[in-house]
Amino acid sequence: MGAAARPAAPPVIPPAAPRGRDRSVLITGCSSGIGRDAARSLRARGWQVFAACRKEADCEALRAEGFASPRLDYADPASIRAALDQVLTATGGRLDALFNNGAFATPGAVEDLPTDALRDIFEANFFGWHDLTRAVLPVMRAQGHGRVVQCSSVLGFAPMPWRGAYVASKYALEGLTHVLRLEMRDTPVRIILIEPGPITTDFRKNAARNFERWIDWQASPRADQYERQLRPRLYASAQGGDPGELPPAAVTRWLIHALESPRPRPRYFVTAPTWAMAIAGRLLPTRLLDGILARL
Repeated sequence: MGAAARPAAPPVIPPAAPRGRDRSVLITGCSSGIGRDAARSLRARGWQVFAACRKEADCEALRAEGFASPRLDYADPASIRAALDQVLTATGGRLDALFNNGAFATPGAVEDLPTDALRDIFEANFFGWHDLTRAVLPVMRAQGHGRVVQCSSVLGFAPMPWRGAYVASKYALEGLTHVLRLEMRDTPVRIILIEPGPITTDFRKNAARNFERWIDWQASPRADQYERQLRPRLYASAQGGDPGELPPAAVTRWLIHALESPRPRPRYFVTAPTWAMAIAGRLLPTRLLDGILARL
């Protein structure tokens, strides 16, 4: 899997940037969870933060906190261009870092997943990220430095049942990001992956809405499995988190290292389950690993 941060050794966080020498960062998906925690923490460290959200109402809430908050919907190319133009106008044409973070899931068995649902998730979780990244790279090349950090997932390398759409989008992201990192080795732009694993956010609540939109589970040959396995998990988030779940601040801690360390690592594992899946993927035979994954 390449170099990664060890879970037993928290990163040494560099000193915060002095005021007046702000570094600029565009963060997507800041309405809650990982994005919002990253925005608040980086601003506290002296970064000039542009905290983007998909919905204008969420942008307004962040503006009330004093953030510059452009509306950016990955599925809307015009909003991507407008948001980046807003950022570059405010910074005088520079952008030190991009944290691609906004994403969603559409749970359901692959055989029940409409192809349009796959198109929908790829627009937001993959094509939009690529669109924004391509727009940012010329800026970073011209200024002679920059970092692009992609918030992937343990599901970017470890498949699990009911998560086919999200897994497919994150596998695609991991592959494209790895190739981009290889291709950008001869430039001053660093390409970095963060793979969180279970984090306490509204992710499951949002996934439930997409499940209701796309999956006709009652007409599925797996209706009984949906009733016993998936639906209780989707609608029981208030009853506690997943094993090994950490707060969004755990991701932000590694993000700070990725953005501020003189030698950022190519990828960062955040939670114990992410590490466990990476090790299992290397050591276990496929059939044994499949038996474990099928029960998750």
